[in-house]
This record gives sequence, structure tokens and C-alpha cells, in this order.
Amino acid sequence: MLVSFPRMLSRTQGFTLGRPHRFTVSPDGTRLVFLRSRGGEDRVRRLWELDLVTGEERLLADPGARGRGMSAAERARRERQRDRSAGVSGYTADQGVRVLACTAGEKLYVVADGDTREMAARTPLTDATVSPDGSAVAYVHDGELRLIGTDGTDDRALASPEHADITYGLAEHVAAESMDRTRGLWWSPDGRRLAVARVDNSPVEVWHLSDPAEPTRAPTAQRYPRAGTANAVVDLLVLDREGGRRTVDFGWADYEYLVDVVWDEHGLLAVVQNRPQTTMRVLAVDPFTGRTEVLAEASDPAWTTIVPGFPGRTPSGSLVWTEDRGETRFLTVGGESVTPPGLQVSSLCAIDGDTVLFTASSEPTERHLWTWSAAEGLRRLTTEPGLHTGSRAGGATVISSATLSGTRVTCSGRTVKDLALSSPVVPKVSLLRAGRRDLRTAVLFPAVWQRGERLPVLMDPYGGPAAQRVVADRARFYSSQWFADQGFAVVVADGRGTPGRGPKWEREAHGRSAKKLLDDQVEALETVAARYPELDLNRVGIRGWSAGGYLAALAVLRRPDVFHAAVAGAPVTDMRLYDTHWQERYLGDPRLDPTPYEEASLIADAPLLDRPLLLIHGLSDDNVYPVHTMRLSAALLAAGKPHTVLPLPGASHMPPDTDLLTPELRFLRDALRA
Repeated sequence: MLVSFPRMLSRTQGFTLGRPHRFTVSPDGTRLVFLRSRGGEDRVRRLWELDLVTGEERLLADPGARGRGMSAAERARRERQRDRSAGVSGYTADQGVRVLACTAGEKLYVVADGDTREMAARTPLTDATVSPDGSAVAYVHDGELRLIGTDGTDDRALASPEHADITYGLAEHVAAESMDRTRGLWWSPDGRRLAVARVDNSPVEVWHLSDPAEPTRAPTAQRYPRAGTANAVVDLLVLDREGGRRTVDFGWADYEYLVDVVWDEHGLLAVVQNRPQTTMRVLAVDPFTGRTEVLAEASDPAWTTIVPGFPGRTPSGSLVWTEDRGETRFLTVGGESVTPPGLQVSSLCAIDGDTVLFTASSEPTERHLWTWSAAEGLRRLTTEPGLHTGSRAGGATVISSATLSGTRVTCSGRTVKDLALSSPVVPKVSLLRAGRRDLRTAVLFPAVWQRGERLPVLMDPYGGPAAQRVVADRARFYSSQWFADQGFAVVVADGRGTPGRGPKWEREAHGRSAKKLLDDQVEALETVAARYPELDLNRVGIRGWSAGGYLAALAVLRRPDVFHAAVAGAPVTDMRLYDTHWQERYLGDPRLDPTPYEEASLIADAPLLDRPLLLIHGLSDDNVYPVHTMRLSAALLAAGKPHTVLPLPGASHMPPDTDLLTPELRFLRDALRA
């Protein structure tokens, strides 16, 4: 039976199933470990190894799907990482990449000497991390940090929660959702100690999620720190395997956020940030006393940016960090900038000997892989426009590339097999610069369209400061092209505040001006319409998810003269109801000044609605809670404003593996008479 594109998109999880990822190179550069399922519709990830000398590929671990229900901790972990897979959910390796620990079905498996063994650890478990010497695995069970030998012996507790709201070894909600820190434990290089996050969630408000489709099931209570309320109290401890325990002194009254921890051969580092996020410090920690000293500090009157992967240190001990200066984010080594103005550093991938591997670009629609070393200086490894990232060890560099022509992973001359299915929809993307601000904009037309034929318009933005939509990666445009093939001109625009154009551009999001968001979308639309007069500006729709959902609803509420229908998926409608670290970064603390929150929120705009609006929301969304859509819908009803709500029972913030495109298309066609 022929499967429609929307159903194929959901069954293949956006044509990502079967694609290799999560790469680890052995220290000698001869082996590559990675995760991949067996095919384009197989959700079960397995652990593989590629011999970079012979090209032979070997299956290391295949624990299967393990289909039993997930614990609350595992569901939360997967949600924060946007992981909808089954099978091996994660793995870690010892220093030699000879012993690996992986989890599947919340059980622990150890791979050593070609043999995979299920360990008799307590289940359900999460965050299993093997020691650098390969002798033990630290893991978390019911908030308790435990240790088990890789030979299966000596399973014991290292730290037990004092009450139900305390966890050891896990990242709290805002760390995993908004700070890019998904870990809560870090081994010392010699494997004798652990740095461990102790999280006390008791000050955090309790929110509830219920499933109307399961009325016999009790609501789930969760701790959610909305803007202007108390965060979890996070301490960093140093635990000895023999039982010793020390608390690191950060002065938490000023530095509320633990951003990251690094423990290398030079010692223990911790990165902390104050509640307003205007100051971030890199601290050297004495693991024997808990005392700290400042190694580096960044400050900014708007906010300090957490750049993925940083910090690190070279073999000589030089700190690898970033510096925002003017319109450029620089790479610094030992406090000195080593990249030129205009090259925007976006992530640290690896430090291999004296070589620093990182991503950066001078063009926001692209992200390239670079190296820097004192001996060879700055070198660019990738040239084709696209999004490139990688990893490196032993002189072997993994290059993972996503471009307008497809995806590819190579290492030391070997291509890693990609078993993902090809999309039957092939995006035909034109990238251009719109308006006086050179807004990066993508335009897509029907595959069989001829110039002169009038087309309704569909704006398809994200618009938030978390991500770009306009990039030279064909996979970002599968859905956009499908909508185009249904008879739309699709316009995707990245406005002010989106990443990739340097710190000054990013900080345009400070205050999160709703007018600014809309003005940029209108400017992009008008620029494209001037170039393509076939665009029918009397039939303009807009769709989006999360920040894009907010932008879509905002558009029909405040600019109905331009936007004639909207599909808003999982929108934030009341800014006070989103999390502290994310929301306060842009809008400040509402306890000090509620005005930015009031100006950006949509509830009070309900009486303004005069255009068709479809609201979609997962009823198990613990990131943007369903309360956002429910409150807006209630306000619209109170104002006598017709609208449509599509609830998704059991669905989280991740769009579910089901066809949502078809109901969106039908709604837009009816609303725009397209």
C-alpha cells in the first residue's frame, strides 16, 4: 500500500531512523563507536563499531527494544534530549574505548572484550557512566547514586536522597531543558572520585499533568520552575569511591546555576552563572577541600551565552573558552583570541592533543568544522555549504555533514553507513537575504509550478532564539516543500535574535519584543513578494511549533492585516508560565518588572482575534504545559471568538509519530480558500 508523505515522515521520525550518530573515536584513532538502528523505519538503536583500518563494521550491543513502560525519570530524560527512539538510549566509554556501558529498557549492559553482558544493577536506572579506568559504572536509581563493578560485583549506594524531592547524579529541569547540561555526574580521570550534582527540588512549584484519555490514571505531579519562582537548589559534591564526601563552595546565593563540570588531567572545573545570567564564571575546584578560585569570567548587561561544549583545556593546561566582543564570538585559548572578527564560534567538538576541533561560520546559513593548534594555526575542514559537526581522537576526525544535497558521515577516509530512507519529497530551496537587515530567508515553490501562476503564501518560521530554520540543510525543509507541493509558496525567515549571526544579533532578543518578531516576518514576506509578484498577499497563512507556535498565534492576533490564518503548535501564550532560566534570560525577573511579560503574552489579545486559528497541543507536554493553549482557548471563548483546538492525548512537546500535516493542510486550505 502506498504510504503518504506525512505518514512516512512520522514513521521515519523525519527520515532520521537508520542514521548513525553519537560518535566516539578510540584514542589511537583506529576505531569508531556509534549508535544506529537497522533501517529507516526501525526505532531500536544499537551500538556499533567501525574498524577504521579495515572498514569492517561490527555490532557491539543489541539489547532489543525492551518495550516495558518507562519510569518518570527516563521519560523526562528522553524528553529533554528530544529522543523518541527505543533500544540503546545512551552509552559511555572508558579512556581506551575498550569498555562501554549502555542502557536499554532502563537496564544496564557492559560491553568488554567483544562480549555484551546485562548487569545485575537495580532497575529502572538512568545516566549510567563508566569510569575512565573501566572498572565500575555509576548510575542513578530512584534518585540514588549507585556504583557497580563492570564484573557485576559490588553494587552499592554512594549517595542516597534524604527525601523524595532530592536526587543525586541527575540534571535538574532547567539544566537539561535550557542550559544544554544533561548530565549530573563526572568521573575523575583516575576513576577514584566522582563530582556529583545534588538537586533539591523541594522549593520548586508542583504542577500536574493528566491524561483525559485515561480517566482512571492519577495525575502526574512534577516540579516545574516557572519564571519568577524558586529554582531547585543545586550543590556539587565530590564523592570518593570509598565513601568520603565534600561539598564545593560556590557561594550559591549569587551563582544559582551550575552550567557544566569538566574533570580532566589538570583538575576539576565548574562553570556557574548568576540568576540574572549576566555573569558566568569558570572555577577551579580543589576536590579535596571544596574550595574554588576564579579562572575566567564573562559578563554582559543582557546575558552571558552558554556555548555548547565549552570549556576545555589543552594538554598544557590552557583554558579553551569563548569571548563575545563587538559583533563576534571568538575562540580563546589561554585568554587569547585565536579566531578572526566575523567568524562566529558555535560549539567545541573535541580537544585532541594540541588540536582544538570546533564549529564556526561567517555565514549564518552554514556551520563549518575548523581546527586550531599552536603549530598549524586555524584550518577549515569543510567547504560545501551546510551544517557540519564532528568529533576527534588519535588524529582521526569524524565529519558529519548535512547539506542541501544530503547527509554524510566520514572518518579517516571511511564512510559510515547511513541506513535512513530517502524522502520522496525533495526540497528545492532558494536562500536569499531579505530587507535592510539581510534576514536569511528560504523560499520554496511547488515542484511543478510555472511562473505567473498565483499562489497563496505559507510562512513557516521558528523565530525563537533557540534555533535557526534557514540553513543549507535539505532535511530542515521536507515539510515546507510538502506544503509547497500542495499549492503554496512557502517562506521561511530567521528574524532578529536567532543564532548564528554573532552576539550583537542574538541579543536583539533581549526584551523579546513582539513587534520586532512580527516586523521581521513582514519584511521577509514583502521582500519575497517584490521578487515574486505571483505571491497572493491576500491569502497568507502562518504555521509553527513551540516558539514558532507563539509567533503564529501572535501574527493573527496583532497583524491580521497581513496574516489571514494560523496554525499554532505547542505555543507559549503566557510568558510567566515558562521556565526560569530560559524566560528570565530574555524578559528579566517578573518579580522585579512584569511589563515585558505582559507585553509579550497573548491572553489579553484574545478579543482581537478575527482570523481562523488552529491550536495544537500535546496533553503530556512537560516543557510548554497544555495550560498555555487551554488558557488562550478559554480567553477566546470568553471573548466570543471562534477557533479550533486539536488536543493530542499522551503527546509531549515533541510532535508525535503521527500525521499532523494533513489536518494542518485542510485547515489552511479552508481558511485561505486555497
